[in-house]
Amino acid sequence: MRTYDFDNVIDRAGSGDLKHSVLEERYGRGDLLPLWVADMDFATPPFITDALRARLDHSLFGYTVEPADYWPTVIQWIKDHHQWEVRPEWITYIPGIVKGIGMVVNVFVKDDEKVIIQPPVYHPFRLTPEGNQREVVYNPLIEVKNGEQSTYRMDFGQLETIAKDPKCRLLILSNPHNPAGVVWDRQTLERLAEICYDNGVLVISDEIHCDMAIFGNKHIPFASVSEKAAQCSITFGAPSKTFNIAGIVSSYSIVPNEAIREKFYGWLTANEFNDAPLFAPIATIAAFKHGEEWRQQMLQYIENNVLFVEDYCRKHFAKGEKRLILPWRPQASFLVWLDCRGLALDHDRLNDLFVNKALLALNDGEMFGKEGAGFMRLNIASPRSVILQALEQLRAAINR
Repeated sequence: MRTYDFDNVIDRAGSGDLKHSVLEERYGRGDLLPLWVADMDFATPPFITDALRARLDHSLFGYTVEPADYWPTVIQWIKDHHQWEVRPEWITYIPGIVKGIGMVVNVFVKDDEKVIIQPPVYHPFRLTPEGNQREVVYNPLIEVKNGEQSTYRMDFGQLETIAKDPKCRLLILSNPHNPAGVVWDRQTLERLAEICYDNGVLVISDEIHCDMAIFGNKHIPFASVSEKAAQCSITFGAPSKTFNIAGIVSSYSIVPNEAIREKFYGWLTANEFNDAPLFAPIATIAAFKHGEEWRQQMLQYIENNVLFVEDYCRKHFAKGEKRLILPWRPQASFLVWLDCRGLALDHDRLNDLFVNKALLALNDGEMFGKEGAGFMRLNIASPRSVILQALEQLRAAINR
């Protein structure tokens, strides 16, 4: 078995990476330790790099067709990892999940119709419909406290009320949830499907973090939980988060319902949006054929980073019994939802603490909706030495 090194600190300077390149623009200063945007600071695994390099050695990059084993490889991965039998005609390439959301909005939601989201949630779920001049309706999640382990649950009572509005045509689901890392259970997904199907609401299930369940949790594809779920949904997925290839756009869409599929995929085909660029299938095939050992080791490292953050916060961010900063343990992915409400700082002062005093760039919780007030989203997919540096900088800033 090959052992992979996740402790190696990689200098990303000069690579044009987003997390460093826009610090001045987004945070007002460029001297910050960036732990915000959701990619990893681990090297993309060598079996992917080798596959891309092998294709680069054939130095002619004209028009290509999809490799014959592209979709069979994706379908087999989904079956092996999530026990969902996806038929070949259900699946196609899309040029990015946020772009896919925008496409669904334009194909299925009329100008005077509405989109439901469940804040606090990944901010493009709001920004994309709003940018396309659609009204966004909120079905806020409910915070559930269980000692130090807090999480969210869905408010089905409120959802049933707003779903009865015939103008509500689309709900965007984060499954697993971003930013809190909730892996939704089967009962929750079945109830959500029942409400949406019975009220004619189409569901986009963003499952980009599906292959990163941790601490013994198990991802359940939304469309797999019931016939109603299958018949009212579009699922989006990608290997990009799991294998750190976000720059190689490798997303896909799965639509079991024939009428929805013909409408959406017909539009994609007419505009050539579902033609995968050269390197996307190559990277995807390499990831899903050769990536399981690397994935398991990466997830173990992420789990240990979560435990490291929890232990550090317990030791250093508390006053007696009061927790100044409480990390919510994610059930999936490498994002930790930091509850900073114990600091009793308003929005501006909390951001000032992290940015100007601790010199850290995290995602401000209110970016995900007003329900995220008092939180910060921390990306822990970095070498542990980097996470320690960030926590030490925050500790020093709080002590000052």
